[in-house]
Amino acid sequence: MRKVVVLFGLALLLYGCTYAISRSMTAQADKTVTFEMLQTDPDAFKGKIIILGGTISQINTTKQGTLIEVIQKPLDYWGKPKRTKRTEGSFLVLYPGYLNTMTYTPGREITLAAEVEGTRSKALGETEFMYPLVLAKELKLWEIDRQTWYTPRWIDPLNSPSGPPASPALE
Repeated sequence: MRKVVVLFGLALLLYGCTYAISRSMTAQADKTVTFEMLQTDPDAFKGKIIILGGTISQINTTKQGTLIEVIQKPLDYWGKPKRTKRTEGSFLVLYPGYLNTMTYTPGREITLAAEVEGTRSKALGETEFMYPLVLAKELKLWEIDRQTWYTPRWIDPLNSPSGPPASPALE
């Protein structure tokens, strides 16, 4: 019985320590293509499978499927978008099926394996911008990190947007 418990615990541990995208997709992906290269010339990488991630900015249902605009973020060791303000731009993801727009909401983090399709123009205000367009092969929507009262939040007063706290007046 003890061996079964140990094996089950080990299986759970290994399952929790896997990459965001399946091994078969990861093996097919061209890891030499960076987002900067993709953004510079998407047509040069047409047909290649790449792994990208970031934060969902917009999501719309279209006749072709679901179109997701993602603000690119670098990925960590496990394939999760890093918590950083650093980004190299945005890209569009076309998922060939229907995705629930109440689940895939703006602000959620996503990692995907996708095939490069080229570019697509999209209006931002009165200006048209060209975005890299990829066709999703596999998606990983990350859980929302819930902030609770008992989870410590570390705030650096010297690095906060409002600056260091004012010292109280001595009376």
